[in-house]
Amino acid sequence: MPGSVKDKTQNKPPENNWRNTLYTIIFEADTPAGKLFDEVLILTILLSVIVVMLDSVSGIAAVYGGLFYILEWIFTILFTVEYFLRLICVGRPLRYATSFFGIIDLLAILPTYLSLLLPGSRYLLVIRSLRLLRIFRVLKLVQYVGEADLLIKALQASRRKITLFLFAVLNLVVILGSLMYVIEGAESGFTSIPRSIYWAVITLTTVGYGDIVPVTNLGQALASVIMIIGYSIIAVPTGIVTSEITFASKNLNGRVCQNCSFEGHDSDAKFCKRCGAEL
Repeated sequence: MPGSVKDKTQNKPPENNWRNTLYTIIFEADTPAGKLFDEVLILTILLSVIVVMLDSVSGIAAVYGGLFYILEWIFTILFTVEYFLRLICVGRPLRYATSFFGIIDLLAILPTYLSLLLPGSRYLLVIRSLRLLRIFRVLKLVQYVGEADLLIKALQASRRKITLFLFAVLNLVVILGSLMYVIEGAESGFTSIPRSIYWAVITLTTVGYGDIVPVTNLGQALASVIMIIGYSIIAVPTGIVTSEITFASKNLNGRVCQNCSFEGHDSDAKFCKRCGAEL
């Protein structure tokens, strides 16, 4: 039938067809091909991280070092192909490249290539440190956990509240540390206000290393108050993030805009709320 949806689909440029198919496989996990792609990629990430860990064990590396080197390059090439395929199929490659997951994808492959640019024995320690950065590949797993998107959105929404909360805590530890410096003094180990603030931080967070302790009755009373305040303060950021998670879970939608990679559209949305592209 002329003008039908089928005809319009067939008239699309071949490039758009293969890019859309590639995008669906790589970014949409609710299709059979997308699920298979994610499962294979997750397995590859886990294997590459295991190789990094085993390579750090001197006894194992001495025997299988050559194999680990070959596997490392195989994983690096696979992740490089995946990284460029992601850039090709999205509408705005630069936006994805500078996003959190885009940076993690780059960090997963960059150290291996950088090690080639630093030849010479005096750079061996630098190369070894660069190879340790391969552990960033484990962060690639985050984007394949559905709840990760929910948590990221909740943290982004609550960042202003948490920033204000941290500023209040910072003021509190400065005041409490200064008070403890005046009460205890250098003879009790509180040799300066910064050191006293350090004590206030580890006490307020209920860590309590015990390297500095108050010895006077007034100081111990103040320390007890700080410990009690610490227990109540811990619950504040938890409540902030929990409320944002509840709100985000009501609005989170699995559909992703191919043009700008924005998520969180309404269930009946036909166009992206950020760039206006058709969903």
